[in-house]
Amino acid sequence: MKKEAISLSPFLNENLIEAGCDEAGRGCLAGPVYAAAVILPEGFRHPLLNDSKQMTRKERELLRPVIENEALAWAVASLDNIEIDKFNILKASIMAMHKALDALRIIPEFILVDGNRFYKYKNIPHTCIIKGDSKFSSIAAASVLAKTHRDEYMLSIAKEFPQYGWDKNFAYPTAAHREAIIQSGPCKYHRMTFRLTKDVTWL
Repeated sequence: MKKEAISLSPFLNENLIEAGCDEAGRGCLAGPVYAAAVILPEGFRHPLLNDSKQMTRKERELLRPVIENEALAWAVASLDNIEIDKFNILKASIMAMHKALDALRIIPEFILVDGNRFYKYKNIPHTCIIKGDSKFSSIAAASVLAKTHRDEYMLSIAKEFPQYGWDKNFAYPTAAHREAIIQSGPCKYHRMTFRLTKDVTWL
């Protein structure tokens, strides 16, 4: 069945340099949270571009080099599970977005953020947009980069701890992942402040 294309808005403020921000991995039981910031050129369009959660893995992988090659600026950053346990996942997600914004080679004049929470970044105004990754192109592009870069990292550490099935579940709280934690216990990449299983508290 053919997927219906969605209509994304290119900008909220046409006369400003806008960066879209999004994160990936916030709900996972292990590994880092990733965030991306993307500044797209005027007129950027791609039929595959959507909220990354609505795209297939193949579609995201096809779109990633397009975004990286055509964006005026992009950056990806992460905070690991130790930092997530230290700061909490909300703060860690926003801190990762700030790190991505720090790494942009163009300073944005406005920031579009997916979700409903953000900490002020320098003196740059921002707007939080719930489900922004399905509304604005720059946020959708950031969601694709954050997701693909995180998936790439999780595949690399999946070989170290194959029992958790991260090559398939990418550390999301699937039944199989939780059962593996029960059987083997958590590893050094697990977020110990998270409820890793329904019945066992690890801290």
